[in-house]
Amino acid sequence: MRAACKRTFDAMSTTTKLRPRDLVRASGGPRYAAALAVDALGTGLLRPFLLLYGVTVLGLSAPATGVAMTIGIVAALACTPAVGWWLDRGARSTVVAASMLVRVLGVALLLAAPAGNVWMFTAAALFLGIGNQAWPAAHAALVATVAHGRDRDAALATSRALRNAGMGAGALLAIAFLAGGAAAMQALAAVTGLAYLAAAALTWSVHLRADPAGVQGGEPTEGPAPRMGTLLAANVVYSFCLNVPEIALPLILVTHLDASPVWSAVVFVANTVLVVTLQIPVTVFMSRYSREAVLAFGGIVLSASYLGFLAATVLGHGWAAPAVALVSVACTLGEILYAGSSTALVTALAPPRAMGRALARFQLSTGLGLAVSPAVITALAALGPAALWGGLTAATLVSAGAVAPKRRVSGRGR
Repeated sequence: MRAACKRTFDAMSTTTKLRPRDLVRASGGPRYAAALAVDALGTGLLRPFLLLYGVTVLGLSAPATGVAMTIGIVAALACTPAVGWWLDRGARSTVVAASMLVRVLGVALLLAAPAGNVWMFTAAALFLGIGNQAWPAAHAALVATVAHGRDRDAALATSRALRNAGMGAGALLAIAFLAGGAAAMQALAAVTGLAYLAAAALTWSVHLRADPAGVQGGEPTEGPAPRMGTLLAANVVYSFCLNVPEIALPLILVTHLDASPVWSAVVFVANTVLVVTLQIPVTVFMSRYSREAVLAFGGIVLSASYLGFLAATVLGHGWAAPAVALVSVACTLGEILYAGSSTALVTALAPPRAMGRALARFQLSTGLGLAVSPAVITALAALGPAALWGGLTAATLVSAGAVAPKRRVSGRGR
């Protein structure tokens, strides 16, 4: 498998533009691409509705369910260093498959939990959280093993677009289950578990390992690149943008603008569609610039969109919601720039022998940002739109300045 991957990379290196089948190969091959699609479908089926499962099927209170989910997610973050160590031992497809199998265990606990048992629900959330936190680092390490340089960036963008499409499709299918009550939710969980199991089997069949001595995946680091610690600290703030369409905008639209909840759905669907359609072409187009310059530019775009949201809130109620929806397009573009450059920058900065640990620390910083952002966003929103959007703008601009290149970078980035 490693020899085949090397031949694929050598063939791709001679071209300047990747064809669709080249992207599939650079992402791990057809079987792995199928595994990603199945895994994303399963994630889309359950993850957005896990809270409803605790309330509807197990009869837990909404606060108890939320606390249990938070405990599970935070505890799962503590497992990321072990994932990094495992990856640096050379494991690749095995770690990805394990991240899927541990979620099968989480689903099994959901199905076995009796009504009112908050501890089994918390354990299920823990195992689902471990899988969700382990997967990004393991997947990025696998892609970094089979693709190099800008081909790697395009492959990471391809897998992100594929994952968003699968999760969107899964979420749409899950909506149909919701009308069926508790029995339908249990069936939804069972289908999700089967999807994770099938994805794990497909991934396991790839049998990909890296050279633990660090021969695979090496490339010169970008210079002058920000230190990894600076990047990880900035990433905590950058990752807030991932929760803006799901938390900040619905909160502002409903509580401050008295807009119909339909606008929140419009923003969420538009965000998903734009990520699926634009992630690859935008990442490829921006490959002419250094990754750190693109990441900094993404922060500027995000900051401008936050100011746009603030401006939209002062419009009349008839115009505010459409304006928020329009500005959300710019926010999604900033998210695309961030996602297309951040993980790729980590793989370029990390020493090959420490690739797994670097990706695990990056995932830890992302998970930390996603974990604290709901509390921060809701606390700022309670002070008003100016506090929310002004605070996010200031923090994001500081982060963009921290990761920006210290000298002008010209020509095609590495």
